[in-house]
Amino acid sequence: MRNVLNTLRVLEEVAARQPVGVGELARALDMPKSSAQRALRTLAEAGWIRPAPGELTRWTMTTKALAVGGRASEDLGLRDAAVPIMEKLRVRTEETIHLTVPEGDRVVLIERLETAKAVRTSMALGHALPLHASANGKAVLANSDPDVIRRVLANELPRYTDTTITDPDAMRAELATIRSQGFAVNHGEWRADVSSVAAVVLDGQDIPVASLSVNIPTTRLTEESEVSFGIAVGEAAGNLSARFR
Repeated sequence: MRNVLNTLRVLEEVAARQPVGVGELARALDMPKSSAQRALRTLAEAGWIRPAPGELTRWTMTTKALAVGGRASEDLGLRDAAVPIMEKLRVRTEETIHLTVPEGDRVVLIERLETAKAVRTSMALGHALPLHASANGKAVLANSDPDVIRRVLANELPRYTDTTITDPDAMRAELATIRSQGFAVNHGEWRADVSSVAAVVLDGQDIPVASLSVNIPTTRLTEESEVSFGIAVGEAAGNLSARFR
């Protein structure tokens, strides 16, 4: 943990003082020069910093920080728009509500409103979910560009539980159903004890930017509640999509 904290401190100091050398960093942070050098090597390998042009012993930030910062701002704006809609969905369904955003071949949880019920699902913010084995992921995948779908299905679909869909043809049929009915269902496909119903959030170009889901213990999902949750989350996702149009 100390090495991680030191690395983050060095990153912040490089941003404030760039271009900066290891000796200056060590003095500013009251840190051993060897520790500062180790943190710099880690940050350089991860693509966060680079040697300043013509000054190999001094360091400057790369554009990676701008990209991450821009994404963070986008996510904060999305959260602000989503939370009131999520709260209404939680009241309507009386279950836990998740907001996820797509990141490559997964979706990441960025906001959660929990049910008041004693038996509930639990997932930490920042947790990543597979596209093919989560309702949020399947909702996003079903509405993605055909090239994205072909690429995902060309790779092996890992099995997490007995109900995970791993056959590409079966997944194509599943995605067609999702597009037809307007919501996706996870029948314990990622964790056997957790099920969910989700709908995609689209921007003005009909590109998936997020997904909303109702999340419940698998034992609480019935055919009747599956449909009612699907209608509710579909309407909520539609309302959030309207904010981007």
